[in-house]
Amino acid sequence: MSERKQFRAIKGTRDILPPDSALWNRVEGAARDVFANYGFGEIRTPIFEETELFARSIGVETDVVGKEMFSFFDPFDSRLRTEVLIEEARKRGSRATGVGEVILSFNFEEITLRPEATASVCRAYIEHGMHTLPGNVKLYYIGPMFRRERPQKGRYRQFYQIGAEVLGQSDAPAIDAELIEMLMVFFRRVGLDQTTLYINSIGDKNCRPQYVESLREELRRVKDQLGEDSQRRIETNPLRVLDSKVPEEQAIIEKLPRIADHLCAECRDHFVKLKQELKMRGVKYDENWRLVRGLDYYTRTTFEVTAAGLGSQNAVCGGGRYDGLVELLGGPPTKGIGFAIGSDRTILSIQEGHPEWKRELPGLAVFVAWMGAKAYPAAVQIARKLRDSGVSVELPAEEMKFKKSLGLADKLGARYALIIGEDEVASATYTLKRLSDAEQKKLGENDLLEYLESERRGTGA
Repeated sequence: MSERKQFRAIKGTRDILPPDSALWNRVEGAARDVFANYGFGEIRTPIFEETELFARSIGVETDVVGKEMFSFFDPFDSRLRTEVLIEEARKRGSRATGVGEVILSFNFEEITLRPEATASVCRAYIEHGMHTLPGNVKLYYIGPMFRRERPQKGRYRQFYQIGAEVLGQSDAPAIDAELIEMLMVFFRRVGLDQTTLYINSIGDKNCRPQYVESLREELRRVKDQLGEDSQRRIETNPLRVLDSKVPEEQAIIEKLPRIADHLCAECRDHFVKLKQELKMRGVKYDENWRLVRGLDYYTRTTFEVTAAGLGSQNAVCGGGRYDGLVELLGGPPTKGIGFAIGSDRTILSIQEGHPEWKRELPGLAVFVAWMGAKAYPAAVQIARKLRDSGVSVELPAEEMKFKKSLGLADKLGARYALIIGEDEVASATYTLKRLSDAEQKKLGENDLLEYLESERRGTGA
């Protein structure tokens, strides 16, 4: 008899278990609270879209589209039925190669698991006519993304992002500054105080092309000193060379032309006003001339946030202005700016930099230690009433010896043991034992509910 296979999560994915999942909920809850305070509403888009949406928005020359997307033909396309393919292959006279030829000629719809969410948000903005809504459309999202890349610490094939987008008709620097302010408020709310905000301006369609060409010319002069990836990018996307982390290339990159010296008057003025707005809001920042976005629709403001405790891969958020993206995807001329927070790295930074996070999470408040058949109905009723008032309760399904009950309550981390025996049922009182110091008190039902509810409000249980 063959040994049964033990299934495991696919490489690059993982299960998020308690108590870690409680930290994830707290971080995502903080995002919802903070973003709502700034007038953002949540959007939930499908986790897969047409491949062309990402190819057009992210760019066919990028590593994401070229190497990292999970793409497949729509399995519900009726033309993909085996018998249809075989019949078409026969008509073409070659069963061996005909199926492949048929697949290519049929032009099947290709689908991709989303590698990021901005393109999906813009697609929804266009599809639902959201440009007709008053004022700026402010949306946020929380959910999984997918990239077919080599897993490493803080980076997975299924990863999670928290993001926000502002779409409308204005590119005022105040919009950029308020979005960045909201982002930094979120990081403070979740306890990441040791973060650094980097900003830059990459110009617009009027001044960036000249800079890109100047950069390309300089890179051609030093091409033989660069690695294979950077050499390839000289022609396809020279701005990406500035992102290089190859140690041998850093001294060369430092001598390259800088975008700040090539900004037109309008872009220079926008960047100056952005910095004034950030200063007004008390948002600290550092300028980083190498912080770029390599696609044509990105314009002016770019920013990134790094956090402590993550080593060299310390970026937890990236964002920028993308005024041409909606139009590129077939929508009306629209200004846009947004960011995406890497949830995995953000939570990893919290876990490594704040070991006290587990103590701050709400835990089990009450373990009901009931004894005797007459005590069980009373235990069920009081557990229900406590839960209705928001108190977390563990109610054993079977009777346990008193000592074993208290031992389990302690292992589960309960703050109190609620002792219910036949004497308590007869006197209509309950014995509440605080497990940290063994202090006990007898309380009637109303006093018990009031006491534990006050404790819940005070401790967040």
